[in-house]
Amino acid sequence: MQKNMNYSRAFLAVLLRDLHVAVRHRNDIFNPLLFFILVIVLFPLAIGPEPQTLSKIAPGCIWVAALLSSMLSLERLFKADHLDGSLEQMLLSPHPLTLLVSAKVIAHWILTGVPLIIIAPLLALLLHLEPHSYSALLLTLALGTPILSLLGAIGAALTVGLSKGGVLLSLLILPLYIPVLIFSTSAIEAASMNLVYNGQLAIIGAMLITSLILAPFAIGASLRVSIN
Repeated sequence: MQKNMNYSRAFLAVLLRDLHVAVRHRNDIFNPLLFFILVIVLFPLAIGPEPQTLSKIAPGCIWVAALLSSMLSLERLFKADHLDGSLEQMLLSPHPLTLLVSAKVIAHWILTGVPLIIIAPLLALLLHLEPHSYSALLLTLALGTPILSLLGAIGAALTVGLSKGGVLLSLLILPLYIPVLIFSTSAIEAASMNLVYNGQLAIIGAMLITSLILAPFAIGASLRVSIN
């Protein structure tokens, strides 16, 4: 019982620390969100204001923008801790490394994924998304954005020791993001045609569960390889 309490305290300490640091460095919060907004706003300007055209491309536009915006802050997920020595202390901590990195990933999702989920329905109005597609949009974002943070953290852990690992990070994680992109946009498109999209949601949910189970171990192993 005491051990479980210690684990909970360590988890909350890492989570609250990352949230507190992000509040002090607000660019980490606003830059991905501003990028997401700009991408969505630029599509109607580039393609034209025709509602039918925008409605067709809306699912892909929203999810591509969400995918790219989530990548903006990934490189800094472990970089600051590596530079100030906190990462080495985390590796030497008696608490499970999987627990600590899970707290950091959850903090990243709260700071980057949750704002996207909140603002996406408003921006979808600019793309004339079908009204009955909004539930599918919110569900796919709620299930898919945590996967982006979990998989992205693996790439961030692998490149944490590199001075300029942004390009390599993108090359590593973009192939992993493609299934999430495909099934999420497919679910929204199915909803726009009044079709059942439970199958796509089930697949995304399965990917989320798999990522929640396996990604922390992969992140921990990647950090040990990168630091050592």
